[in-house]
Amino acid sequence: MCGIVGYIGNKNSAEILVEGLKKLEYRGYDSAGIAVFEKDGINLVKTKGRMKDLEDKLAERGIPQGVCGIGHTRWATHGAPSDINSHPHRSGRVTIVHNGIIENYAELREELEAQGRVFLSQTDTECVSHTIDSMYNGDPIDAIYNAIKKFRGSYALAVLFDDHPETLYAIRHESPLIVGIGEGENFIASDIPAILSRTNKYYLLESNELAIITAGGIELLGADRAPIEKDVFVANWDVSAAEKGGYPHFMIKEIHEQPRALRDTICPRLSEGIDKLFDDEAQNLDFNTIKRIYIVACGSAMHAGMIGRHAIEKLARVPVQVEVASEFRYDTLLFQPGDAVLLISQSGETADTLAALRIAKANGVPTIAIVNVVGSSIAREADMVLYTWAGPEIAVATTKAYTCQVSILLMLAMRMAYERGTAEKAELERLAAELNKVPEIFESMLSSDKEEEYKALAESYKDCEDLFFIGRGYDSSLCWEASIKLKEVSYIHSEAYAAGELKHGTISLIDEGYPVVGIATSDAHYEKTISNVEEVLARGARVILLCNEDVAERLKASTKKVADDFIAIPLVDEFIRPLAAILPLQIFSYYAACARGCDVDKPKNLAKSVTVE
Repeated sequence: MCGIVGYIGNKNSAEILVEGLKKLEYRGYDSAGIAVFEKDGINLVKTKGRMKDLEDKLAERGIPQGVCGIGHTRWATHGAPSDINSHPHRSGRVTIVHNGIIENYAELREELEAQGRVFLSQTDTECVSHTIDSMYNGDPIDAIYNAIKKFRGSYALAVLFDDHPETLYAIRHESPLIVGIGEGENFIASDIPAILSRTNKYYLLESNELAIITAGGIELLGADRAPIEKDVFVANWDVSAAEKGGYPHFMIKEIHEQPRALRDTICPRLSEGIDKLFDDEAQNLDFNTIKRIYIVACGSAMHAGMIGRHAIEKLARVPVQVEVASEFRYDTLLFQPGDAVLLISQSGETADTLAALRIAKANGVPTIAIVNVVGSSIAREADMVLYTWAGPEIAVATTKAYTCQVSILLMLAMRMAYERGTAEKAELERLAAELNKVPEIFESMLSSDKEEEYKALAESYKDCEDLFFIGRGYDSSLCWEASIKLKEVSYIHSEAYAAGELKHGTISLIDEGYPVVGIATSDAHYEKTISNVEEVLARGARVILLCNEDVAERLKASTKKVADDFIAIPLVDEFIRPLAAILPLQIFSYYAACARGCDVDKPKNLAKSVTVE
């Protein structure tokens, strides 16, 4: 989950490394460091803390001067955040940065210590640098390939050798790594935003492919050490997409980017009619043969899958199981003919989701991926790929990627229903017309008046320490996403419950002033949900009710109190209400976090892309 960047060229590498690491800080931000080749050898500067702490240390010590270097921003796995546990790590003649986990590091450390090697840190990474150095006989390629044979786990590595100051080496297994292609300069990075201001052309390394990088060129070797040629990818993101653009945080910028992201994801696909939907992406997958779908994902992507389950089962009449990827990969899997596995991941590199994909493929089960990053590991390995055209998402808390995932799932349900004949074409075309309206609906809900309304509401709840979200049907699924959004950015402890489960234990926690958000947009479940809301209200809860505008107006005018506060969404077709309903809850979470003084884009203990198990 850490961020790696490397540079070799004709400019001062330290400045480029710092610039790149700042773009990767969403991947980890408990420590950072750089290593730069100078005339007298490698100058290594690292520190606990944010990139600002590293910049302060560099200003105090002096900026290293050299045209080749590597950098790292860390999300700690082994060893607490500290100066000494920060990367880069240096052992003998070898300096490295590492993203991943070396699972057999304890036995490697014991073996290396028996050789008389002294460890300075508590990290698994130091075993990597010591192992490579112990095998180094003057041939860097030989040392790297022999060393990786000893590693179990995941790694993306950038390696410098003291006696090869004009070469940067990079290799990966499981953890993501790209090689950026410049003119008279070249790069490595964990993710595109780190190098986007310098180049939009890059190679994607496959497992145990080695990149040998100089200022003048890039040589690529396969896992068998033979030279290989690879396709050049071109990032179609504008540089400004990875900048805040005047917004105080990436999260609120990305919330406001949702109309554009949804328009790009939805409208071109629906423009040629329901019978052409996903034609270019479906390849040879026959939706008629699918008898059951496993939706496998983590976090917000899994919550998108929960919304997708309702749509697919209702329209296409196919049973769907939503599984958390970290459990699915270790379950006793009873695949049957007709099963398909649908995997959802913003980055396309989520470790548990990628492992689940490989398990499905090993069992001959067709795989469908919904991802945001072109050429990511999940995108490359799945049988069918549906891209969310959300653009780069930098804030740790996903907003636009989530809504784009939901929109893809709604379209997938429509296409499956068309192929299987479980819904009339006219009805599906009507739903397509409703879905096409979503970008405009989001624009209306993002008006300054509406945003101020949500902001004021969030600020009035900023001092609560616990909160429940309750709902039924797809509203219950929305509760899960609303809850994770609030807790991850504001640190308010929140939980999501199916409203009907309250009387089975949870209602015992309700007392005077306890905040509860009731979500009641589902027509089929509205009356039951309102009954549950009244039950918590009767026990002293302070209630926010999210409902349709017409319902809110009627309840506000009633003499009977049903809620203390209301969030009213436009009265839209029920098919697209899960999209409309999540937007004010995203904004509520954002402003609650701001009011509590939280670091919105970089919540404590979290990172954007979970690339380790």
